[in-house]
This record gives sequence, structure tokens and C-alpha cells, in this order.
Amino acid sequence: MPINSFREDEKSTETGKLKTLLRLFSYLLVYKKRIVAVLFIMLFCVGVNLLNPLIIEAAIDDYIAVSDFQGLLRLIAVGLVLNMIMVLLVRLRMNIMNEICNRILVTIRQELYTHIQTLDFHFFDSRPTGKILSRIIGDINSLKDVLGNCVTTLIPDFITICSVVIIMIWKNPALTLAALCSTPLMAIGMWLIQVYSHKRWQIFRKKAANLNAFVHEDLSGMRIIQSFTAEEETNQTFHQLVEEHRGAFKRAVRLNDSFGSIIDLCWGIGSVALYYTGIVILGVDVVSVGTLIAFGTYINMFWQPIMNLSNFYNQLITNIAAAERIFEVLDTPSEITDDKATHEMSAIRGEVTFDKVSFAYSDAPDVKVLERVSFDIKPGETIALVGPTGAGKTTIVNLISRFYNATEGRVLIDGQDVQEVTIESLRSQMGIMTQDNFLFTGTIKENIAYGKIGATDEEIITAAKAVGAHDFIMKLEKGYDTELQERGGGLSVGQKQLLAFARTFVSMPRILILDEATSSIDTATELLVQKGIENLLKGRTSFVIAHRLSTIQKADRIFYIDQGGILEEGTARELLEKKGAYYELYMHQFDTI
Repeated sequence: MPINSFREDEKSTETGKLKTLLRLFSYLLVYKKRIVAVLFIMLFCVGVNLLNPLIIEAAIDDYIAVSDFQGLLRLIAVGLVLNMIMVLLVRLRMNIMNEICNRILVTIRQELYTHIQTLDFHFFDSRPTGKILSRIIGDINSLKDVLGNCVTTLIPDFITICSVVIIMIWKNPALTLAALCSTPLMAIGMWLIQVYSHKRWQIFRKKAANLNAFVHEDLSGMRIIQSFTAEEETNQTFHQLVEEHRGAFKRAVRLNDSFGSIIDLCWGIGSVALYYTGIVILGVDVVSVGTLIAFGTYINMFWQPIMNLSNFYNQLITNIAAAERIFEVLDTPSEITDDKATHEMSAIRGEVTFDKVSFAYSDAPDVKVLERVSFDIKPGETIALVGPTGAGKTTIVNLISRFYNATEGRVLIDGQDVQEVTIESLRSQMGIMTQDNFLFTGTIKENIAYGKIGATDEEIITAAKAVGAHDFIMKLEKGYDTELQERGGGLSVGQKQLLAFARTFVSMPRILILDEATSSIDTATELLVQKGIENLLKGRTSFVIAHRLSTIQKADRIFYIDQGGILEEGTARELLEKKGAYYELYMHQFDTI
């Protein structure tokens, strides 16, 4: 299947900007009552701002000009009270919007994380973890200003602009035409910029994801890097990715910064045209000093919201790429889902049947990993799967657990098609262990209980004793309450293996899958955990994938998987007597020991 690494940009799914914005802003509708309150606050504030120039005009023309200082004081008092109320309401509006925006970010992040957990293995196998993290964390954080400003900037500034234009036309149409003569130039400039800016910000987001993916991979493999003294090579790669990230950011920002320059230019042209028209063309006899000052204030009130809107538009262009990336993941369907016809699977006995099962990955449908595979497993049987790498051993157990769906044929458990039962009821009766004995940060008790949420202390201790983990746990200073480091750091490989066995055992699975569960430990450690393995296998239908043939000699049957199917089948003795593919693998392995 195609893999997207940190060395290459992710492919973008083009969607309409308006559609993306409407979908993003729809999250605000949940808080419509608060939004309405914010809108009323903003309308009051806009009204006060629009009234201020008229107060100044009246103060100059109606009070100062006729020396009515008592009336002037009353007018100033009214203006001060209105503006003080406005300041308090602005603070309240900011608090409300900050709370709303933070809640929306939490909602989107939760939706994204919840959806990602439903996606199939193909999604995770085809991209680095770091690129997924960049969407959950970085891309979502970048949406906060857009959500807040769409209410606090877009609506009031648009109202302000319209109101200013109406008042200016009412006061003097000629001065209005002069003051706004540069707006066509502004519109053309902004349109040209946004055409190219969006693409540049898409590239920047991709470069940021590449860098995040590399750092995540690099930190996860730091022991390997230091073991092979590869620090210089990784430094060079990091430097290259940082330079690509920085270059993409500079190219995007450089274009965005031209927004402000265009607004400043148009603002300056409009101001010059206003005063030239008012003083030179119309003359001071036609236009009073108060009117000219009021118009000067109004033109600032016109261009300042334009500047704010351009900055908001700038934010949209900058961050709409992030919204697109988030919604792209939210819209990614999982190939493994419960449909309306599925039902809960009852307690199973462990009979497993493959009925002419074929499988191919969705992005390579012509390459059959398995082709018309059939077998029947009785409850309680232990089946070993061996064969060359890539033959399809892990694919078989993934189909049983329904991490993938069969392309053709049916997978049956106790006669029930696994695609006709709910995923949760199916997997809750299975225990799956891989060669990566992943342990979470937390106590030993919490890690074992992860196999059965809500497990009692007695169940946890019983599971640990059953697999031989209890003795080493009790030797630790805090026993079961010992805090584990990240990924179980501080424990030996064998100890981590035993804890993973205990975690699987506590769930009491009816079907057990061991996928190379002992491949990462040495032979001496393997002997220590062998008892744990035997206890796990007792009374359970088990599938054991192993390269070490010594670990599967007691299996009821061995399947040699190759060429898309089961090439040989039988007990260890029977397969050795056939002197076929298994015999050659056995002799090669033990001859090299």
C-alpha cells in the first residue's frame, strides 16, 4: 500500500472555501443564545462609535462656536457615560467569545479524536503518527481566532462600514464619493492576493505536518539514532525540513503582508481626496469645520474596519487550509463499521471458519494477499501460522478480529459472519498480543486492568499470577501501584511481556491471537514467559504467529502460509515427515542455531 512519509507532502482534497467556512461556523449555532447576546452588545458599541463623530461635530458647530459651555459639558458627560459603558461591554463580549471559542475547539478536537479511533488500520498504516497529531493539535488550535473574529469582527465591522457610508452620503454625497474613490483599487488587490495566498498556506500546513512527523519518529527512535551515532544525519534531515517549513511560511506571509500595504495606500488616497475636495473644490464656505472633522473621523471609521476585515480575511486564508485538513479526516470513512443489520455477538465457543476468503488492500485491489483460503478450527485448538514475511499470516488474524474486511468469501465464528455482528461485541471476546508490548504511562495495576475496564484488584492479581508476573511485581517497591515510565521504560523485555500477558489474560478472551508475541525476547527470557503462554492458551482457540519454530511444536496444527494460501497443514511431526516447505524452514532454522 502507498505510504506517505515525512519526506513528502500529503495530498490535499480540494473543497470549496465557502463550504468549509459554513461548516466551521455551524459550530457556533450551538451557542446561539450567547451569540445573540454578543450581537446586541456589539450593536450598542457600534452605535456609540457611530455617534462619537456626530458628538464632536455638534460640540464644535453647535456649542463651541456659540460659546455654550454648559451645553458642551452636558454633551461631554453624555459621551463619557456612553463610552464607559461601551468599554465594559467590550470586555464582557471578549470573555463570552473566548469561552465559546474554547468550547468549540474542545468539541472539534473530541470529534476528530473520536472519529480517528473508528478508522481502520489502513488509515494509520499509510501515514506517520506525527501527521495525524498535527491535525489534532496544531490545525485545530489555529481555528480559534477565526471562530472568535467571525462574530466580533466580521459582523460589527460590516455593520460599521455600511452605517458609515449611509451617514456620509446623508451628510455630503460629494465628500463621500471623494473619500471612497480608492475602494475599487482595494477590491482588485485583495482578490488577486487571495487567489495565490490560499495555495501557499496549504503548502505551509503540509510542511508543518512533515516536520511534526519527523520529530515524532526521531524522538521515538532516539535510542537507535544514538546507538548508530546517526545524530549528524538526523540533524541534517531536521535542518532541511525546518528550512522547507520556514521557506513556506515566509512565502505565505510575504504575500499576506501586502494586504496591509494595499489598505494603507487606499486609505491615504481617500484621505487626500477628501480634504482636497472639501477645502479646494467645494471650499470652506460650503463645508463647515465640524463637518470636515466629522468626515475625517468617519473615513477613519470606514478604513479601520476595512483593515480589520482584511486582517480577518487574512486569517481565513491562513487557517482555512487547517479547517480543510481537519474536515478531510472527519470525512474519511472507515472501511470497518457496524451497519444497521449488525447484532450483538453472544458468548462464543471459539469455532473459526474461513470460507473461500480472499483479501486485497483497497488501494491495490489487483494484488491478492490471500486467495480463496478455507479452513475450520475447532473450539480450543491452537493453530500456528508460519511462512515467509509478507505471506499473509498477520492478514489472516486481522480478518478474524475484523481489522480488515474480506474482499471475497466469509469469516465465521461459531457460524456467525463477523461482518454481521458489532465490532465491540466481537473484539471484546478476543485477546490480541503483538511483538510490540506497548505499556501506557500509569501504574502496573492500571495497565493490567486495561484489558478489562473495571477489573477488580482480585481479578488483576489472579491474572498476574496465572502468567507468572505476580512475583516480580511484588518485588517492586510499590508493587501493583508502581508507576511505569513511557512505554514501560525501566522494566526488562521479559517483564513487559508478562504484563502484556496479564493484560490479555484478565479479559478472559475466548479467541487468542499471538502475533510474533515472543520475537523481541531472547531464548532465556522466553523460557521465563513460556508458562505464561501455556496458561494463556489453555481452553482457548488460539492463533500463534511465530518465526521461532521451537515455540509452536505443541500446536494442534501448523499452517504454512505462502503464495496467498495454506501451502501445508498438519502437526509438527506430520509436516516434518512430508519434507516440504515446513521441513526446509525447520532444517534451515535449526541448522543455523
